[in-house]
Amino acid sequence: MTLPNGLSLDEARTAAALASELDRRHVFHSWSAQAHRDPMTITAASGCYVWDGDGNRLLDFSSQMVNTNIGHQHPKVVAAVQEQAAKLCTIAPQHVNDARSEAARLIAERTPGDLDRIFFTNGGADAVEHAVRMARLHTGRYKVLARYRSYHGGTETAINLTGDPRRWPNDRGNSGVVHFFGPFLYRTQFHATTEAEETERALAHLRQTIAFEGPETIAAIVLESVPGTAGIMVPPPGYLAGVRALCDEYGIVFIADEVMCGFGRAGKWFAIEHFEVVPDLLTFAKGVNSGYVPLGGVAIGPAIAATFDDRPYPGGLTYSGHPLATAAAVATITAMRDERIVENAADIGARVLGPGLRELARRHPSVGEVRGAGVFWALELVRDRTSREPLAPYGGSSPAMGEVVAACRAAGLLLFVNFHRLHVVPPCVITEAEAKEGLAILDHALESADRHTV
Repeated sequence: MTLPNGLSLDEARTAAALASELDRRHVFHSWSAQAHRDPMTITAASGCYVWDGDGNRLLDFSSQMVNTNIGHQHPKVVAAVQEQAAKLCTIAPQHVNDARSEAARLIAERTPGDLDRIFFTNGGADAVEHAVRMARLHTGRYKVLARYRSYHGGTETAINLTGDPRRWPNDRGNSGVVHFFGPFLYRTQFHATTEAEETERALAHLRQTIAFEGPETIAAIVLESVPGTAGIMVPPPGYLAGVRALCDEYGIVFIADEVMCGFGRAGKWFAIEHFEVVPDLLTFAKGVNSGYVPLGGVAIGPAIAATFDDRPYPGGLTYSGHPLATAAAVATITAMRDERIVENAADIGARVLGPGLRELARRHPSVGEVRGAGVFWALELVRDRTSREPLAPYGGSSPAMGEVVAACRAAGLLLFVNFHRLHVVPPCVITEAEAKEGLAILDHALESADRHTV
């Protein structure tokens, strides 16, 4: 047996064992208690599949960190990185390089409205950092509003914006961030019974929060267009338009975080297109080049860009617009366009994943709700459909969830899991046959969850 990277199975196992040993000795892992880590080794990847250290092939329904939108080892992107490395590996950001210029053009062509200026970063968290900095400098205000049940990154401002438990050890209450409740009908904070009620009441809550905090103190509202790690809660109709209207009313900058949901993930180039809303700033990363080389950025509207026409922007990064990263972005966006990959994500979501997951919910009492769009879906697992008690506590896990994940992996499926949710987030290039393969494995694995229901 030969793996996609050309190694024999024995060679791959030997390499994996060495890598694992060195990892245990020397690598300090993120978000982890180091003594309790037992990470899986990946030795090869191709398309929608990865191979573990034992040579087992796994269908990647996680897209790793929900970022390999174009799949693993896409030949056009690999070739573009190789060609760029041979031509110009790196150059300081104050100099023009053609890869950065072309990547900026391609991104600006696809962003909604007139978000035509692109500031490049190394990833999503620092994109959020810089978007907030731009908003504060533009408005002369400091406070930033963000929703609970959100994730915006691990750097100082981004982690304080985050509305999940990862913020808690990093939050000293001095970041200028105020959290509010966003719409989430399945677990409504507003006693709503319909999407229309949820929208109306969530917007009333946000308006009240703005009033109580003082509109003249608020620089920005930061929202994931569709929250990702926090649960893929698609906003109900009218909500994002209502947020846009509130921002206009009070002179607040609207920042759309598209780090996870952008570049085809939700079946559009950017998820906010589903809601026909144009933000003032839009952050991106992950899918812009499928994570082949670290890259993120901020797409900037004309009013905020003009703030820095004659006033220097006080921020930058050594690797802003790095040639290898932006060459990968050019190749990724071009391939997505030419191969109609965004359209494939929308089609697979509408025809296969959405109906298939709803059918699983019909058969499995452990599935409380299915929600999503494109190749961006979540299954909410519960002990009791009536009370909606989750299968794992907020901020934690449970033996029941462990059993489901183990059953999936044993059958050849890699999932993105958070608390009591299974996130079905395969690459945007997934085929109908591959999607059905994953759904069949999930169908079997959910029997483990069903045994923990009441």
